[in-house]
Amino acid sequence: MSDFTQILYEVEDNIATITLHRPDKMNAFTHVMMNEMIAAFDKIDADDNVRAVIVTGHGDRAFCAGADLTPGEGGRVFASGETVDSLSDSKVRDGGGMLTLRIYECKKPVIAAVNGAAVGVGVTMQLAMDIRLASDTARFGFVFARRGIVPEAASSWFLPRLVGPQQALEWCYTGRIFGAEEALKGGLIRSIHPAVELLAEARKLAREIADNTAPVSIALTRHMLWRNAAMPHPMDAHKIDSRAIYRRSRSGDAKEGIASFLEKRDPHYPDTVSGDMPDFFPWWEEQVYS
Repeated sequence: MSDFTQILYEVEDNIATITLHRPDKMNAFTHVMMNEMIAAFDKIDADDNVRAVIVTGHGDRAFCAGADLTPGEGGRVFASGETVDSLSDSKVRDGGGMLTLRIYECKKPVIAAVNGAAVGVGVTMQLAMDIRLASDTARFGFVFARRGIVPEAASSWFLPRLVGPQQALEWCYTGRIFGAEEALKGGLIRSIHPAVELLAEARKLAREIADNTAPVSIALTRHMLWRNAAMPHPMDAHKIDSRAIYRRSRSGDAKEGIASFLEKRDPHYPDTVSGDMPDFFPWWEEQVYS
């Protein structure tokens, strides 16, 4: 566990679990929770013992019931009523977006175990996570237009990529609350499970990743799939694929992957995310597309 106040954080058997923990508020999102989740993802990236991440909510009622709108509780989750001289002022930034951008930068696979209501930022924060599993009691809602605001947390970028523009627009236009079956049909979640089995299923998936794959390969794969899909031409992706294959095929991990396969044993990959990322990473910070 940790010294966080609004989340629980633990690492067990190479799996980090972040639990949103405001049981008296249905795990509603605050500025404190935002900062604690960002700090937790910083710990995750710095810890080579962590091979996969699960994010869930405390209890069986809610994953996260959205931003806490109680005066004095939410902090600066949304831009406050104060006046700023420029819309580029950091005070304008929404808290959900600051969190999703940090999750987007993570080098470890992130699994959401959606155990109940996930509304507003409770659902948009999930969009930067890689795989979403839901309980049969989960409920989702992109309710922004019904509150006189708009989608946040960079969801206008993430949501259409996950479910397609038509489905994204319908959910955001109507602002309705919908259940796990509609979320599954619309492509938002990967699978539905009885509530009592949800976390075990998420851990089973995380375990499959942690036990069988090379951490550096996973870190590269995560960013290749998220970032290359947004590139304008497949040649742009080809340049990154080629660099990655060239570097990885000459790594200690590749030698171990082949040896463990031939020797019919579990792999023990030597390379670490903290020390062995290839020299072209992070490629999006340089111009390689000309």
